[in-house]
Amino acid sequence: MSNVDTRQVNRDSLFLLAQLRVDGQDAIHRVKVRNLSAGGMMAEGKVNVSRGKLVSVELRNLGWVEGSVAWVQEDRFGIAFIDEIDPRKARAPLNAPDNSWLSTAHRPPAAGKPVDSDKLRKI
Repeated sequence: MSNVDTRQVNRDSLFLLAQLRVDGQDAIHRVKVRNLSAGGMMAEGKVNVSRGKLVSVELRNLGWVEGSVAWVQEDRFGIAFIDEIDPRKARAPLNAPDNSWLSTAHRPPAAGKPVDSDKLRKI
């Protein structure tokens, strides 16, 4: 997509923190994600990047996503992703552990709740 084409892509305005690696640098930078779409994002942070530089950004629930810097303006810059993502996943709550295998019958009673000893099974 050209720069003109990407301006028409739907993007979600949001505020997330992400980790950013710049190709050729060892440091990992923390950036603010200002908006996010399937094809790219706008980041904000004190990172020395230039247009065309390859970067990787770690997005919540998505992992590391590769892209290149599309534009830079002061401490904000755009990243065009190499492969499209699902931006809704980054908005979703962090993945919680799956405890669905636990049935309510195996869960202990709530603290302080009286237990009817006549209903307890004797072993």
